[in-house]
Amino acid sequence: MIAPIEKEIVKLLELGDKKAISLLYENYADALYGVIKKVIIDDETAQDVLQESFVKIWRYAKKYDATKAKLFTWLYRIAYNTAIDKVRSLKNKSGKEVQIETSVVYTFTADSINQDVLDIKKHLRTLDEKYQIVINALFFEGMTQQEASDELDIPLGTIKSRLKIGLRELKKIYNPQ
Repeated sequence: MIAPIEKEIVKLLELGDKKAISLLYENYADALYGVIKKVIIDDETAQDVLQESFVKIWRYAKKYDATKAKLFTWLYRIAYNTAIDKVRSLKNKSGKEVQIETSVVYTFTADSINQDVLDIKKHLRTLDEKYQIVINALFFEGMTQQEASDELDIPLGTIKSRLKIGLRELKKIYNPQ
């Protein structure tokens, strides 16, 4: 069930109302900062990435589709991908290896964890291995489709097909009709 504040935010995003961004910040900034801190250790850089994430969220607000992803999932992906992009950018600029294994892990309370997806890895194991590998690479290892194609030595078109089929199979589990 979608919380009333989430419905209001989605409606405001659709209308392009600037109030949406302040509501998003009030309700999701701490959680998104925690996501970013899993990737970026430096507080100042993490704050910059959080700000960049909110700029992207506002820029792409009209593209959000509640039928494709929950609001937090959409926000999470933007923040996480922005953090990964920043790490890559810094790595390219400095020529030094960025340590992302060492992180300050944001502590989630039981109320802030989406109970619907706690068992996603269990359900992922029910899929054919070829779909598991692709979904794991893209969603749990943070690879882009091109990186997964290169790393797994699978053509890009096959990566895209397996992702689509794998997600469709997971949707059957989470949204049976």
